Amino acid sequence: MKKISLPANRVLLIFCLAAFLLPATTLCQQHKLPPQKQPVDYVNIFTGTSNARWMLGPYASVPYGMIQLGPDNQDAGWMSGYDYSIANVTGFSHLHAYNMAGLMIMPAVQDFTNTPGSATSPYRGAGAGFHSRIEKQTEKASPGYYSCFLYDADCLAEMTASTHCGFHQYTFAKNEEARILLSLLFPTEMNAGVSNGIIHKVNDSLVEGSVDINNDQYTLYFSIQFSKPFKSLNGWLGNKIQKDVAAISGDGNVGGFVNFDVRDKESIQLKVGLSLVDLAGARNNLATEMDGFGWNFTTARLAARNQWNNLLSKITVEGDEANKAKFYTNLYRSFSKQTWSDADGRYRDPKELIQQLPANGKMYGGDAFWNSYWNYNFLLSTIAPDMMNNWVKTELELFDKTGWTSDGPTGLEHTGIMEVTHEIALMVAAYQKGIRNYDLDKFYKAIIHNAKEQGGRTEKSGTAGMEKLDYFTRLGYVPYEIERSSRTLDYAYTFYCTAQLALALGKQDDYAYCMKLSQNWKNQFHPELKWQVPKDSMGNWEKNYDPFNGKNWIEGNGWQYTWYVPHDVPGLIEMMGKDLFNQRLEEGFKKAAKHNYTAYAFDRHQDSSFEYYVNHGNEENMQAAWLFNYSGKPWLTQLYTRKIIDAFYGMTPYKGWEGDEDEGQMSGWFVNTAMGFFEMTGGVEKDSKVMLTAPLFDKTTIWLDQEYHAGKKFEIITQNNSAKNIYIQSVTLNGKKINEPWIYFSDITKGGKLVYLLGDKPNYGWGVKR
Repeated sequence: MKKISLPANRVLLIFCLAAFLLPATTLCQQHKLPPQKQPVDYVNIFTGTSNARWMLGPYASVPYGMIQLGPDNQDAGWMSGYDYSIANVTGFSHLHAYNMAGLMIMPAVQDFTNTPGSATSPYRGAGAGFHSRIEKQTEKASPGYYSCFLYDADCLAEMTASTHCGFHQYTFAKNEEARILLSLLFPTEMNAGVSNGIIHKVNDSLVEGSVDINNDQYTLYFSIQFSKPFKSLNGWLGNKIQKDVAAISGDGNVGGFVNFDVRDKESIQLKVGLSLVDLAGARNNLATEMDGFGWNFTTARLAARNQWNNLLSKITVEGDEANKAKFYTNLYRSFSKQTWSDADGRYRDPKELIQQLPANGKMYGGDAFWNSYWNYNFLLSTIAPDMMNNWVKTELELFDKTGWTSDGPTGLEHTGIMEVTHEIALMVAAYQKGIRNYDLDKFYKAIIHNAKEQGGRTEKSGTAGMEKLDYFTRLGYVPYEIERSSRTLDYAYTFYCTAQLALALGKQDDYAYCMKLSQNWKNQFHPELKWQVPKDSMGNWEKNYDPFNGKNWIEGNGWQYTWYVPHDVPGLIEMMGKDLFNQRLEEGFKKAAKHNYTAYAFDRHQDSSFEYYVNHGNEENMQAAWLFNYSGKPWLTQLYTRKIIDAFYGMTPYKGWEGDEDEGQMSGWFVNTAMGFFEMTGGVEKDSKVMLTAPLFDKTTIWLDQEYHAGKKFEIITQNNSAKNIYIQSVTLNGKKINEPWIYFSDITKGGKLVYLLGDKPNYGWGVKR
């Protein structure tokens, strides 16, 4: 073949095109270059997976995927799911969202049993289940992928995922008869019951079915394709085994299994499509998201990896490698919510009616928006504004179909969990940040409806809105014998959010009404004790008040909730007095340091008193370190934000988040704070203030979305950065000195450069309001 010589610039062009089209690792192998580490390569999926919630495990997923496919190894109940310290696997289930579970799959070669067994049951003989020991050193995981070698099942288990589908690959170690079990009832955190389960053989390579979960809370539909024809469909109902049948159905312990003769190193693959809408939805999800891969597992795995890498690459950080791993692991966990609408845009609303979204529409869901405005609002609106916009559209769809928005649309149900309506903060922040691709008239109607209509139980679903709004508006607070006193503070904040939107839209009467109610937090502030103190319906303060008692507060105590006035920190300082404010807050941080700033051991249902001060391990107190930016001591914000980053956040399976990670809540705080940012009010004002602290990295670049933002990138540069140099000496924004401990959100989205000079001692003159 004739050798063709190309000009150097054309060679460079071809190489650049190849770099765009191929993964970096492939190019490095082809050109014998050192592999270039991508953001996705820094993520440690096993972080914090011991003693963790159902939602936190080494599951294969994509950003906001319905599917979180991976291993379970614990018994049913609180903190079920996966625990890193347990060297076995019960099976691989597909849904690990808050209060959601469904369909476990497990390969087996050992003697047949139709029970999974428990974490402590034997692996042979009486009481043995179909669970398998694993060779722990073979356990691997990365974004979009999980694998381990199942010792008793004698195979390598691998899995990846798309938004609505799981892709399993089981490679068996030798010639033998194997079976793949499909279990509808298995241990979950919510100890979910099942009914109306059915597993149906369509042909010898396709099994389909459905199951009602949690007393008809939702129906899960599934379509499962096998790469190799199976010999027969078999199953069980309770203890009764059924062989070579067309279908298995019933309530409770329902499951099926298919048999194969496998050869040495042969792989059996399964592609599983799921839907909460109907069986046609499960089939279409499978065809839409998996047909393009054929039976190429590696290609599917790479597609999931690339989705994650594209998202994580929206922020690039330069500096210490260990901190980069911590940063990208937290950024990865920040996108742990779910998409519950199908690939064709259909979804099942809280009234169990099937609805159709416009083209490319999505319905999001997940755990509650409980104080998530401190973390999600800034992160999503900065690097994922389209997701922020989809959240607003989700809420407007729910309002359109049910009359209410939702604080935590778990599986698109109203839940009323945490007794708040913090979705309002997210919606208002989206509008104020210029994210407005939705019906603005309906938008305002939904938000003002929440402010003026009594909340309560919705038709065929849970609660929505402010259930005790009547007490709050009539008395100016929520009496503690009616409901916990934290509602007063949450309601006040939500009214502030609504007021800011009314102001922006020129709704002066609504603005005045809502701003007045936003000040109701003062009605619970004891003028002598200077604490938030519960009141009864007659206006009497709780007797013998102990601020460390958690009886009348949601997952916290009176000490922690006293600081919880995110919309009016200056007002709190004025009422408490700046000296007392700083004295109490500093005391709290010094005492909380002994427990790594977490009091998550606090029993949320316990009435007795505990001396728990700052609690970064639960949402109501995550703003605490930033309060010093308001009280004239910003160097203490710099000190304690760094201490929390170092002490609270780990990178091992046994220490990740010293609290309840709640589908990305704790992670979002780390990401924002590592960049040096925090929005105390959740970004609900026009051009909100973004609080500053010393960034963690030498350089951080935020790549802005130009569909929503004016700028291309925002750079954060720290001079004289080190582990000891955590104090801000000076700050410039685009060359101009910044003398207050904040900038504005528009400063970031316009693009530019924020430069810090750091030192090992506080600069008591910087950032102090004069």
